[in-house]
Amino acid sequence: MSASSTRPTPAPTAPGRTGPAADADADAHGPSWPARTTAATAVAGPTSYRRLREVLPALRVHCAPPRSGRGWLAGADLVTRPAALRELIGYDARQGLARYGQPLRPDVAAGIGLHRFVWPVSLLFTLPWFLERRVPLLGPGDISVRRRTGELTVRPGAFVGLPDDPAATAPPAVLPAGPPPYGARTVPDEAALAAELRAALADFLTPVLAAFRPEARRGPRTLWAMATDAVVEGLWYVGGLLGEEERARRELAALFAPGAAGASGSPDPRAARPAPECAPFTPGAGFTAPASGIPGRSDRCRASCCLVYTARAEAICAGCPRVMRS
Repeated sequence: MSASSTRPTPAPTAPGRTGPAADADADAHGPSWPARTTAATAVAGPTSYRRLREVLPALRVHCAPPRSGRGWLAGADLVTRPAALRELIGYDARQGLARYGQPLRPDVAAGIGLHRFVWPVSLLFTLPWFLERRVPLLGPGDISVRRRTGELTVRPGAFVGLPDDPAATAPPAVLPAGPPPYGARTVPDEAALAAELRAALADFLTPVLAAFRPEARRGPRTLWAMATDAVVEGLWYVGGLLGEEERARRELAALFAPGAAGASGSPDPRAARPAPECAPFTPGAGFTAPASGIPGRSDRCRASCCLVYTARAEAICAGCPRVMRS
């Protein structure tokens, strides 16, 4: 149950390098917008989620209201009901027992559970940004998960886009009516859109990490490092499946660059020293030079340790900082 194995099964353990090539007629660096704006296309995500299902069938995203029961756990319950969170973590604890023949430490199971939750859920934000240049504005109440089948639901709503996004100038008649709020807000350029992505992810993850903290027994800095790892690894992997691994690496490195401009553009004046402007995320996406086939090495150094070696010493992750920094 290494960092690699915390990707949705049965996905391979290394970032995809042989996935379907991008459409040769498409602009590899531009958004893939629909031909015309309708009520169905004036939200962020559905187009990207269909692409995700094509390249990663083990992870299925349904655009639907949150579900509960029959294995479904609503995001709102995960951040407000400890019993729901323990049910989610229990799934990974059982998998650990089956794999290693001994129970995982409760904090280790919680850390793996956090990674396996954030990895797919963060794609609800990062993939529309990567493919459509749209940043969905979602809260925990807009999603639900079913771990045993690799399914998510998301309720698309408002999003942030660029000035040339067709939905930015769509007449109200084509926008869906009623809750949740719909519509596009625009920002002037790519840097501002990246800042909106970090802000949207941070707003979503803040209550999630707060809920996991007592179970994982780790402080905020470590929890945000774990979240950064999951966000980066998710889009890096799917970018590879889409045939765009190098662009994914490039854009993730820029997204979490230590000097990346924050949503507000200024550090917290109450801090003892200026925080990295990509805070609360850990600065840097962790990419290194390609490993060139060196055993036990990866071309990304993780910001956090999943502690799986406590279950089996030889199960240490290829990208673990204990290996990469030694």
